Amino acid sequence: MSAKVYSAAVLGLNCELVEVEADLSPALPGIFVVGLPDKAVDESRERVRSAIKNSSLLMPRGKVTINLAPADLKKEGPSYDLPIAVSILLASNQIKLDEAQQKLFVGELALDGNLRPINGVLAICLFAKKHAIKEIYLPAANVKEASLVSGLNLYGCQSLKQLVNHFRREETIKQYIAGASSSPELHNSSYDMAYVKGQQHVKRALEIAAAGGHNILMSGPPGSGKTLLAKSMTTILPAMTKDEALDVTMIYSVAGLLSPATPLVTIRPFRSPHHTASGVALVGGGTWPRPGEISLAHRGVLFLDEFPEFSRSVLENLRQPLEDGVISVSRAAGTLQFPAQFMLVAAMNPCPCGYLNDPEHQCICSPSQIINYQKKISGPLLDRIDLHVEVPKVKFDKLTQNVLSEPSSAIRQRVEAARRVAQQRFKDMAIITNAEMSSRLAKEFCTVDDETLNLLRQAVDQLSLSTRSYFRILKLSRTIADLAGEKDIKLEHVAEALQYRPKIE
Repeated sequence: MSAKVYSAAVLGLNCELVEVEADLSPALPGIFVVGLPDKAVDESRERVRSAIKNSSLLMPRGKVTINLAPADLKKEGPSYDLPIAVSILLASNQIKLDEAQQKLFVGELALDGNLRPINGVLAICLFAKKHAIKEIYLPAANVKEASLVSGLNLYGCQSLKQLVNHFRREETIKQYIAGASSSPELHNSSYDMAYVKGQQHVKRALEIAAAGGHNILMSGPPGSGKTLLAKSMTTILPAMTKDEALDVTMIYSVAGLLSPATPLVTIRPFRSPHHTASGVALVGGGTWPRPGEISLAHRGVLFLDEFPEFSRSVLENLRQPLEDGVISVSRAAGTLQFPAQFMLVAAMNPCPCGYLNDPEHQCICSPSQIINYQKKISGPLLDRIDLHVEVPKVKFDKLTQNVLSEPSSAIRQRVEAARRVAQQRFKDMAIITNAEMSSRLAKEFCTVDDETLNLLRQAVDQLSLSTRSYFRILKLSRTIADLAGEKDIKLEHVAEALQYRPKIE
C-alpha cells in the first residue's frame, strides 16, 4: 500500500513543493529513501524508525520505500523527518487524513518522537500561502515565526505522538492564534553619536549615507574613531518597515540565525566580519548555498574594518552586489539569488603603519609599501563607494570636553525626514533609497540647472570621473537636497557631493 503527504524544499529564499510518498511491500525489512536525498535526509531512516517505536506506534514489517518527488530536485536537511513518518503511518493505516493535499508537514524528529525546530520556516509559510495550502503542521518552537504570515492554519506539534492523537481525534492540537506582532525597533546599541568627540564632517557624511543608503569609506590614523563612528551608524538609521523586517527575518531564518524567542528581526542588521573571512563567508555559497554576510546585512550595515587587510579576491566579490543589490550564487546544481541591499561602511588606515600625512607622527612606510597597501583596493571597487572621508586624529581639547555632541536621535529625525521624501518619490517603485536608483531614474529625479551642469562637466573632465561616478554624484546630490528640504538639486548640493570623491582617481 502507498500513501502521499506534502512537504517543501527550501532553495535559497524560495521553496518548491515536495511530495513524500511511502510504499509498503512484503520483502526484507528496511527503509529506503530515494529522490536525491543528502546525508541528513538519508539518516532520517533511523530517526523516523526510533521516533515511531518510542511513540508507542508500529513500524511496518517489510520493505518501506520513501520517494521524495520531484526526483531530480536535491533534498537536504532534517525537515523531512515528520512528513516521512506521517506518510509511513498513513500507508500502514495507523492514521487517516482528510484532504491531504491541503496539509503540509515539516519538522525534525528526535529519537523519542519529540519535534525539534528547523530553519527556513518563514520561507515555507510564504510558499504555502502563495500556493493556497491552508494547513501547516510544524514544530511548536517554529510556530511564532510561522505566524508572521497571515491567512494560514498553523498547528504547532510537540511530538509525533501528539500529532497522531490529533488525527485519531483522541487529542486536539489547537490552531495557533498569533498575538500582537513585534514592531520594528530603532536599535539596541549602547553607542550614540553624542559620545563621539569632534569629527563633525564625518558625522555629516554618515548622516548623508544613512539618508540615501550610500556606501562610505573612512580613512584615518589608528585611534581616530573610525570604528566607533561605524558602530554608531545604526543609531541614526530609521526603523525598518514591516516589509523590510520580513525580508530580513526570512534571510536569518534560512541561515539558521533566528532565535525562537524573537521570531521577527526588528532591528536593522549590523554585520562586521573579520578581515580573514573567505569569499564564501562574505557572499554566501557552500554545497547547499546559504546567505553570506552581505545578505545578512540586507537593509542594514556591512562594516568592513581594516578594509585593505581583506584579501583582494574577497573584496572583488563585492563589486556585483554593490551595483545590483543582489548576489547570484552559481553552483553545478543551479543558480540562487540572495538579496544584498546593504550599506557598505568601510574603514582603513592611509598606509601600513597608519600615519601617512599625520603632522604628529612620522610615517615609517616606504613609497612602495604605501602603493602596494593602497592598491589592495581596486579602482572599480572604490568607484562604487559614494563618500570618501578622512578621519583625522581628535585634538586633546576636544577629547576632554564635558559637553556632549548632537545625539543620534536628532540626526535620525533628519534622516527619517529625508527617507520620507524618497519614499514618496518612489512610492510606485520597488526601491526605497536614492542609492538604489538606476541611471534612468537618476536622469528623471536628479535634474540640474545649467550652472550646476557646468560644474559637473568641469568635475568630470578634471577628475576623470567615470560614468558610474557621475551618476553616483547625482544620486548623492539628490540625498543632500532631500536633507536640506529642497525640491531641486542646487549648485551647493553638487559641490558638497563632489567633496566626497577621493582626491586621486
